[in-house]
Amino acid sequence: MHRKTTSQIQKEHILRLQQQRANHTLTNPTTNTSHGLALDNNVLSNNSTPSNRPMNKPHQQAIKPQSTGNLSQSVSSSSYNSSKPGVMAGSGIFTLVPYKNRKDTMRKSVLSKYEILGYIASGTYGRVYKAKSKDTSNTMLFAIKKFKADKEGDVICYTGISQSAAREMALCRELNNKNITKLIEIILENKAIYMVFQYAEHDLLQIIHFHSHPDSKPIPEQTIKSIMWQVLNGVSYLHQNWVLHRDLKPANIMVTSSGIIKIGDLGLARKFNNPLQSLYTGDKVVVTIWYRAPELLLGGRHYTPAIDLWAVGCIFAELLALRPIFKGEEAKMDNKKNVPFQRNQMQKIVEILGTPTVEKWSSLNKYPEFQALGQVKQFPNNLQAWYQSIGGNNKKGLQLLSNLLEYDPGKRLTSFDSLLHSYFLEPPKVSGNIFENLSFKYPQRRIHTADSDITATQSNPNNTANKRGYNNDNQNSQRKKQK
Repeated sequence: MHRKTTSQIQKEHILRLQQQRANHTLTNPTTNTSHGLALDNNVLSNNSTPSNRPMNKPHQQAIKPQSTGNLSQSVSSSSYNSSKPGVMAGSGIFTLVPYKNRKDTMRKSVLSKYEILGYIASGTYGRVYKAKSKDTSNTMLFAIKKFKADKEGDVICYTGISQSAAREMALCRELNNKNITKLIEIILENKAIYMVFQYAEHDLLQIIHFHSHPDSKPIPEQTIKSIMWQVLNGVSYLHQNWVLHRDLKPANIMVTSSGIIKIGDLGLARKFNNPLQSLYTGDKVVVTIWYRAPELLLGGRHYTPAIDLWAVGCIFAELLALRPIFKGEEAKMDNKKNVPFQRNQMQKIVEILGTPTVEKWSSLNKYPEFQALGQVKQFPNNLQAWYQSIGGNNKKGLQLLSNLLEYDPGKRLTSFDSLLHSYFLEPPKVSGNIFENLSFKYPQRRIHTADSDITATQSNPNNTANKRGYNNDNQNSQRKKQK
């Protein structure tokens, strides 16, 4: 079978086009007949490399009826444009570089938006600063939490976002409750993370310190009741949204100037609705030692929101006694794999609540440290005697405390049921402002102005001020260690 060459096919196609043009000219005598010759000469004179030029598009334009314009110019121009090499996009357009550069130019720095008034607290995570907006129309105060970079030897390095910071950012962005600290925004700048929160003028540790130093003066009952109800309301919100706080203590519970409780520091918090592995696997040690539930002390691999309620019970007792109820000494981990049995802390609990038994706590013998519990001295339940020794005389209050400090986590009072406890229904009534009816004012949190440069890469470890601003105080020095 004889195959036609490309040149022959082109010539036949041009002849057909000329025939169509001739027929069109007979039908429309006013049409310029020179178009066909121009088309013929233009196409036939460019046969050298047919594959270099697409043929379909110019030919289609040539046979399309046009009332005005020069057909030869149209076809010639089209043929010329199609023969130009294509302009390739630069490799940068397929990367994030243009987007990143554009966002960097739009992003405002921390110091361009906020004026730093001083720092509030410092710790292993970094520092918390007090700030105000440079926008004069915004009179709010803010607490800016800066996560410092990791340190290897004498060199500051950046290894990414820590697990604690990632959890806190993710959870605080989603949580919205009156009794949970409110996240305003997150700023990433110079490989540092800044979390901007609504500022709170007080915290429970400061309030307890005010009543215990220099002389002991009890916190009014209405104030304690209002504090406890708001704390339980915030914890109930967390649990209803499948979040464990896992580090509840007075230092992490803030109070605004309007008397509203704000639960903060969600660095150890995590969701528990559908864990891929046991909670113990991700974090072997949770909750500050004085507020750690007995199931955690006994090495429990699986635990429930009841650990937060035990911590709330410890906070309740501390508000009543103005000192921690279970003030034990923590045994340090010899390495990152083996968690020691906290014998001293367990002893402090047993001395007040009595020795736990399998009869009252059915799953007690299933805990890894059950055998080590035998080394702890045995005591009867002395909670009522302890309650009376601190001047407690409200039976409903003792009942609530006993229900929160229940050994068996399955029998421990839940946050929702605690809100309905009869202790909150009897006078004095619970108030949305914990400062209501007080004849005095609590001093605001001390702010340190020395060495408050927010752009510093690390905190000054030799600073004489402690985390909460109390100098030369043994009790708070111990709390700093436990933090």
